[in-house]
Amino acid sequence: MKKILVTGGLGYIGSHTVVELINRNYDVTIIDDLSNSEEKVLDGIESICGQRPEWIDLDLSDKSKSNDYLKNQNFDGIIHFAAFKAVGESVKNPLKYYMNNIFSLVNVLSNIKKNVNCSFIFSSSCSVYGEAEKLPITENAKIKTAESPYGNTKQICEKILKESSVAYNLKCIALRYFNPIGAHPSGKIGELPIGVPQNLVPFITQSAAGIRGELNVWGNDYPTADGSAIRDYIHVVDLAEAHIIALERLLADNNESNTEVYNLGSGNGYSVLEVIEAFKKATGEKLQYKIAGRRKGDIISAYADTKVAEQKLGWKSKKTLEDALKDAWRWQKNIM
Repeated sequence: MKKILVTGGLGYIGSHTVVELINRNYDVTIIDDLSNSEEKVLDGIESICGQRPEWIDLDLSDKSKSNDYLKNQNFDGIIHFAAFKAVGESVKNPLKYYMNNIFSLVNVLSNIKKNVNCSFIFSSSCSVYGEAEKLPITENAKIKTAESPYGNTKQICEKILKESSVAYNLKCIALRYFNPIGAHPSGKIGELPIGVPQNLVPFITQSAAGIRGELNVWGNDYPTADGSAIRDYIHVVDLAEAHIIALERLLADNNESNTEVYNLGSGNGYSVLEVIEAFKKATGEKLQYKIAGRRKGDIISAYADTKVAEQKLGWKSKKTLEDALKDAWRWQKNIM
């Protein structure tokens, strides 16, 4: 049984990936400091899988504590999610993002560089592209100046990963995903933002549930068909499965270079207003919203070209936008 470490494994994408790993008979250990998650997520994972993974409460940006734990471990693979991810917050507090997102990666890599057999999956983001010149976005698109400190941390981390993988002969894959939404179909785990949600769909579900007031649509003057920003939304379960496929590519030594990069998205772009209408149609719920000014750091439009992932990983998203919105709403109702 292969031993896999999932950093940030109690977070949104991490917890869904843990479920898929356990269901495929991997021995999973989670590191998570609960900075943007809750311990009760373990209950959801256990309820779905019938077993409770080991959890280590550890801040990976702390070099001393990271070294104390990791130096005695020997994992077959690591999937690294541990990072802060809110674009707006990163603009307001950039040092928080640089310290956490970069130091945590460096500390983990420092402890696995001697274990060249440890496969490493990095949670990256389409934010590395900035405002793309051409759509859909391919992996070869120019990496432009990031629109936010969050996006910049992902650019920096990818560079660290690429240079380290060559220097230490590591096997790595960076997965640049677009906008994860939805929840596990069981309704037992899902997105659980602490405080006011920074992402669209959890704000939609909380607004529909009466937890929040009107939904803010950040800008209706973008050069798009309806004036609202366009994103590529991917079901979190599809995304979790892609992590397992990428991991198994490395475990089988099928990678073609030390660091490979893949876009993960649906390949479709939906505007904010289209997502709102899709939610109302999928759930039958009413939703009030208002137009607000643009947020600093947001880009106009981003959706993926997924051909490389389809050809080399054999992966393609299966679930629809409506599937994701229904699952997100089921999760929201279950935690009310």
